[in-house]
Amino acid sequence: MKNVENELEDPLGKLKEFKGKTFVIKYGGSIMKNEDSERAFIEDVKMLRNMGINLVIVHGGGPEISKWLKISGVKSEFVEGLRVTDERVMEVVQMVLSGKINKNLSLRLNMNDVKSVGLSGVDNKIIQAQKKYVYINDEKIDIGYVGEVVNINETFILNLVKNGQVPVISPIGCDDKGNIYNINADYAASFISSALNAEKLIILTDVEGVYRDINDKNSLIKNLPIDEIQYYIEEGIISGGMIPKMQCCTSAVLGGTKNVHLIDGRNKHCIINDILNYNGTVICGKEDVECQKVI
Repeated sequence: MKNVENELEDPLGKLKEFKGKTFVIKYGGSIMKNEDSERAFIEDVKMLRNMGINLVIVHGGGPEISKWLKISGVKSEFVEGLRVTDERVMEVVQMVLSGKINKNLSLRLNMNDVKSVGLSGVDNKIIQAQKKYVYINDEKIDIGYVGEVVNINETFILNLVKNGQVPVISPIGCDDKGNIYNINADYAASFISSALNAEKLIILTDVEGVYRDINDKNSLIKNLPIDEIQYYIEEGIISGGMIPKMQCCTSAVLGGTKNVHLIDGRNKHCIINDILNYNGTVICGKEDVECQKVI
C-alpha cells in the first residue's frame, strides 16, 4: 500500500464512515487492459478492507472473451449489445471468465494480503438464472445461452464476507436444469448489490460518468436521482449503450442499494478518489440526502 495515502488528502476520515458497510464493485475491461490502473485498483481494495469495509467484486471480461474466441476460431456476433452464445461460445466464455480472469484477479488480491476467493456464479447457485430472449419489432429472438438473473444466494456471499473474505464472482449463472448462462456483468453486479442491500455499487467503466453534453467535459452530472433518468433518456442525453447501464443502476437502487457510483476505471486510484471527491456520477434515490447535496 505504499504511496497511496501520500497521493490522497487525508482519506481516513471519510473512509471510516463506511466501516462495516458493504461495497459491490463491478470490475471491467477498462482496468484489465492497463497494468498501472490494475495495480492501483488492488491497492484501493486493500485500503478499503483495511478500513473495515466489506467488499464483493463482480467482474466482466468482454474484450478477453473476444480475443480467445478469435484464437479458437469461434465466430460470434452481437444482437442488441448482447453476445450470441451457442455451446462453443459458452465454453470459451466460461473458461475465460471463471478460469483465467477470475483466478488471476483473486490470486493478485491474495498476493497483496487481501483475503479473497474466486467464484463462478454457478458455485452454490450464487447466481440463479433463466434464459433471456431479445425482442426486436415484437419478434422474439433466441440468442443462445444468455441469461437473466432470477435469484442471488446472498446467504452464501454474506457468510464469506463475515469470515473476512472478498468474494470475486464471475457472471456465469445456472438454472435448476443445469443449463449454464452468460450474464451481463453490470446486471449481475446490480442484482448482487440489491440482494446484499449494499451501501454502494461502484461500476468501473471507460467514461467519466453521465454528461448533459458529451462534447462538453464541464457538463458532467454529479448526482442523478433515479426518477430523472427516464427524462434524460427521452431527451437523448442518455443514449446508446448508456441506457442499459442506467437501467442497471436504477434497478440496483430500487432493489436496496443506497447509491451507485459510475466512474472512470482508467484513472489511477479511481475508487478511493471517487468516494472522497465524487469524481463521477452518483445515481441515487430520493431519500439519499447526502447524494442530493453533491454539486
